[in-house]
Amino acid sequence: MRAATVTSLTGPDDVRVGDLPDPQPGADDVLIAVHAAGISFPDLLLSRGQYQVRPELPFALGTDVAGTVVSAPEGSGLAVGQRVVAALGSGSAAELVAAPAPMVLPLPDEVGYDAGAALVMNYLTAHFALLRRGGMQPGETVLVHGASGGVGTASIQVAKAWGARPIAVVSTEAKAEVARAAGAEDVVMLDGFKDAAKELTGGRGVDLVVDVVGGDVFLDSVRSLSPEGRLLVVGFAAGQGIPEIKVNRLLLTNTDVRGVGWGEHIRRNPGYLAEQWAELLPHLRSGVIDPPIGATYPLEETAQALRDLDERRATGKLVVHVR
Repeated sequence: MRAATVTSLTGPDDVRVGDLPDPQPGADDVLIAVHAAGISFPDLLLSRGQYQVRPELPFALGTDVAGTVVSAPEGSGLAVGQRVVAALGSGSAAELVAAPAPMVLPLPDEVGYDAGAALVMNYLTAHFALLRRGGMQPGETVLVHGASGGVGTASIQVAKAWGARPIAVVSTEAKAEVARAAGAEDVVMLDGFKDAAKELTGGRGVDLVVDVVGGDVFLDSVRSLSPEGRLLVVGFAAGQGIPEIKVNRLLLTNTDVRGVGWGEHIRRNPGYLAEQWAELLPHLRSGVIDPPIGATYPLEETAQALRDLDERRATGKLVVHVR
């Protein structure tokens, strides 16, 4: 089968479309014919051998998949030809993928394959971060870093769907427009975001921060919190190393810093994925959840998608067309 393949851990420039063996599904796996694959920041790290998971070379990139069922185990509730989505550690930018049945979710007829490929990792990460790890309540304020990116736009929409008020943090006016299109009514610039967030909350500070950036913004993000506020550590896209904090600051302000490891959580609790999907579906059908697609690429241009991520040109979700 054709796939966007990593043969050496040297980054995007050496990602090529090549032939890999067709996957052989196990007894509990679903075989999926891929129509669209989602490309995310972990794919960039995987191409360089910098991710916490290191598949054996050669391997295919792609973290999200939307397609149709080729075969499914009995009792899975899935039928041949059914439209589905799934989240994978890697491998969705290929003509076929095999995924464990609990990781495969039905895609409503009214949702296209591009949107399906943009949903699983970003929106279920945002849902897990805000609701389970953050304990978000209606009426709370949520400061969203990287608000024009895939997890950022997902966090804006999940916050709004559950009755919270997102405040988007962006670095340019073009990215501000992306955040507004995703549903953010309040948008602040990265330079001076702490003071701007304080002003928008009447000096109180925000209840939650979704931090996909880390690096230099981390400490000001902590300072942006209201009493009993929670900072959610989702990632480190800034690439400036892992930030640190003196915990006496947390004690004095009654604030929390909480890790968000959605992938690890579903590895331990695979049934949780279906619970999340059931909670998202009404908002997906109503249109409150509507994933922004930043760009689409043919399979042969997967390397360019990674370059766009690496060079901060990407907004929304990047999707590769396989069929």
